[in-house]
Amino acid sequence: MIQIAPSILSADFARLGEEINACHGADLIHVDVMDGRFVPNITIGPLVVQALKKITSIPLDVHLMIVEPEKYIDAFAAAGAGILTVHAEAATHLHRIVQQIKAHGVQAAVSLNPATPLTMLEEILPELDMVLLMSVNPGFGGQKFIPSSLDKIRRLQKMIAATGKRIPIQVDGGVTLDNISTLVEAGAEIFVAGNAVFSTPDYAATITALKQAGSR
Repeated sequence: MIQIAPSILSADFARLGEEINACHGADLIHVDVMDGRFVPNITIGPLVVQALKKITSIPLDVHLMIVEPEKYIDAFAAAGAGILTVHAEAATHLHRIVQQIKAHGVQAAVSLNPATPLTMLEEILPELDMVLLMSVNPGFGGQKFIPSSLDKIRRLQKMIAATGKRIPIQVDGGVTLDNISTLVEAGAEIFVAGNAVFSTPDYAATITALKQAGSR
C-alpha cells in the first residue's frame, strides 16, 4: 500500500493548521527543515514541529536538510517527530546519528541527493527504517522530476532486497499523478507531494487520486 506525505513547504503558512487538517487521507505530514547552509533556503525549527504535533494525529515526517544534524536530533525528537531523516552528505558520523535517533524511539531514515551514489548507504542500510531518495535537488519546491531517479529507485530496491529487511523507499521531488505509477513499479512506496497537493482546490481528493493512480 503506497503512502502520501504532503509537504508543508508548499502550504500556506498563514493557515498552516487549516492546511494540514484539510489533508484527509494523508499518511504522513512531510516537514522540510532547511538551514540556509546545506540548502539555500531557511524554513522552520523544532517549535513549529511541536505546534504541528498538537493539531494533528498524522505522524510527522521531519526531513533535516541541515548541516551537523546531530546537534538538533534531540530537539526534533522531543518536539514530536515520528520519522527523522538526515542527509548522508551532511553527516560525518552517520551510524552514530542513526543510533541517536533510534534512542528516542523515533524512526530513522537517510536521504541521498540526486547525484549521491547509492554506495553511501551500503554500511548503514540494515539499520534504517526508511530511505529517502531526492528526485530533485533539495532546497526549493515545485521542481521537475529528474528522470534518472527511476533507475536509482530500482537499484536501491535490489540493495534492500539483499538485506532481507523491509525498508520502504520514499521519493521526494516532482511526484505527480502522471508519474506516480511508474515510481511504484520501480519500487517506491512513500511519496512526498508538495505542489501536487497544495496547488489543488481539494487536498483530500488529490491525495485519494494520487493513491489510486499509484495503485494502477
